[in-house]
Amino acid sequence: MNSEASGRLTRRDALARGAAGVAAMAAGVTGAAGAEVVREENPWRYDVDQLRRVDPALVQYRETRVLEVAQGPARRLAFAEDGELHVAAGRRWLVASRDGSWRRDIAVGDVLRCVRPWGKGRAVLAFKERVEVWDAESGRVVRWPAFPGKPFLTGLAVTEREIFVADSGNRVVFRCDWQGRVELRLGERQEDRHVPGLVLPSPFLDVEMGADGLIRVNNPGRHRVETYTRDGDLEASWGRAGVGPEAFCGCCNPVAIALLPDGRCVTAEKGLPRVKVYRPDGTLESFVAVPDAFGANTSDARGRGREGQDAAQDGLDVAVDGRGTVAVLDLISDRIHFYQRREA
Repeated sequence: MNSEASGRLTRRDALARGAAGVAAMAAGVTGAAGAEVVREENPWRYDVDQLRRVDPALVQYRETRVLEVAQGPARRLAFAEDGELHVAAGRRWLVASRDGSWRRDIAVGDVLRCVRPWGKGRAVLAFKERVEVWDAESGRVVRWPAFPGKPFLTGLAVTEREIFVADSGNRVVFRCDWQGRVELRLGERQEDRHVPGLVLPSPFLDVEMGADGLIRVNNPGRHRVETYTRDGDLEASWGRAGVGPEAFCGCCNPVAIALLPDGRCVTAEKGLPRVKVYRPDGTLESFVAVPDAFGANTSDARGRGREGQDAAQDGLDVAVDGRGTVAVLDLISDRIHFYQRREA
């Protein structure tokens, strides 16, 4: 039955009438007395251009160079202790020296999701469902069995005795020993421990180990960063949804995190690509890069990106070295942007 005939006004009817009214105002409809209706700005308009503008005083980093990744679609990056940059790109593991030149290019046989160097010549590589530990000096490769469920591995953090594996498919962070035995599951919903659970509308789950021995995990669906003990207790969290510079906008942000040596957290967002620095208590300190630095990665431009790109080939990744250099990977353009803090 027609809603008008039934005497009820549905939500669709209301929206349609409201849109018609706004259109009439915008068209400058003339009333019965011949007076022109004043055009008004639509108060519900989502002004993305406004969000892209950032107060210059907040931008405290400068870009120093850009490195092109031509070997394959780049996904994640991480600095080694010696300052070399390791990149997961297609089926290749790339290593760049401090001066920005490619030093190593290693075929790994499968699509590499992320890589984390550790110590002298060792590295942990994560593929979609499994992890491999490589030892460059001995040439030994330890292959772990695939994780159960529906794994989609997207992040790694490494210590001398354990490896933390972020699994966005199963919405959990595994704490494993170096042989691949799962010791603990972090981030899963546990009401008795006041852990709300990870919300992942898209496959962007990251994990970082801090100098304080605490683990940081992004919870993009809840728009925050969470801090856990190695035993899985939720110690703290910060962040909120919003459109202001200090907030995380969109459906699911931040998509990547990295920790500066003093404990400050660098975050990366997708949709409206922004890179920011937060103090340990979660207050915004500064911007590293604003959306204009990543023109091909904005929401309205992503559709023109690489054909056949997967769900995780969108947005940004970040890494920091011991000198405070911030490396930002644009997953659409396959460019790595390097930033240094401006002089005071």
